[in-house]
Amino acid sequence: MDLNILWFILITVLFVGFFFLEGFDFGVGILLPFLGKNDLERRVIINTIGPVWDGNEVWMITAGGAMFAAFPNWYATLFSGFYLALFLVLFALIIRGVAFEFRSSDSSPRWRATGDWMIFTGSFLSAILWGVAMTNIVKGVPIDAHMQYVGTFFTLLNPYAIVGGLTTLLVFMLHGALYLNLKTTGEMADRASKIAKKIALVGILVVLLFAGLTYFQTDLFTNLGAGITLLAAGVALVLTNVLIRSHKGGWAFVTNSVTILLFTGALFWGLFPRVIISSLNPEWSLTIYNASSSPYTLKIMTIIALTMVPIILLYQGWTYWVFRKRVTERDLRY
Repeated sequence: MDLNILWFILITVLFVGFFFLEGFDFGVGILLPFLGKNDLERRVIINTIGPVWDGNEVWMITAGGAMFAAFPNWYATLFSGFYLALFLVLFALIIRGVAFEFRSSDSSPRWRATGDWMIFTGSFLSAILWGVAMTNIVKGVPIDAHMQYVGTFFTLLNPYAIVGGLTTLLVFMLHGALYLNLKTTGEMADRASKIAKKIALVGILVVLLFAGLTYFQTDLFTNLGAGITLLAAGVALVLTNVLIRSHKGGWAFVTNSVTILLFTGALFWGLFPRVIISSLNPEWSLTIYNASSSPYTLKIMTIIALTMVPIILLYQGWTYWVFRKRVTERDLRY
């Protein structure tokens, strides 16, 4: 295995980790105004992700940094061509983070309600836009011979990409509902379980639609491993629905996590060795070789990554262990 392949795998792992961890963050944020019937309940919901949401976003920052260092042409084409879409993602993450930090700084009901809807808006936009972006990368976008994106923002809003956005939206909402079922107690946990049942049914239908469109809109299924992995993600989602209805919330969270892992892995597997597909000419697609840094740069980065990544993983694992208990209303300080 050469270093180009190694760094493609590492970036894939970083995105898998980001969608898994930040996925339930997004889901919790989207469900916040609807599951929380009063300010105290909404504070409980926010506190379930309060200690971890910012750490979860580090996976995205690290993935972007790894992309910039290992595959600078990929980074340049993606962030210039998808500029407006990624700007909207950044805007959504900013207003969401501001709301998390300052929502409880004032006891005014209007202030806190505004903060709640900022969290909802930021989480909703992020969840759907990431799906749109990833789907477009796999489908292909207009890239010319000079690695330049020659489409517009509306080029990205094609029907297939919108279905991809709805897929990530629903899977993340389900992830958040299952997470709340594990992290809260009593009526709140029951409420989260009930809404998870509804989301799971709609999610299965949308994932089936996405899989069908993927067969016709992309060449992902020509890669047998990627196609089987995507279908396995659908099976894991069906199993999640069965487990929810069997009142096995913990296992349902595990299988939905597997859904996200397989779904993201299938997209990157189907993409490999390309990193962005050109819809104008397949030969103009960016690959792990024509978009990469020099071998020396990749070698130095590999040494740094092997040194620092285990430390970061241990620290984040410790954080989750410390805050592993369920959150109750008694835990809140007035």
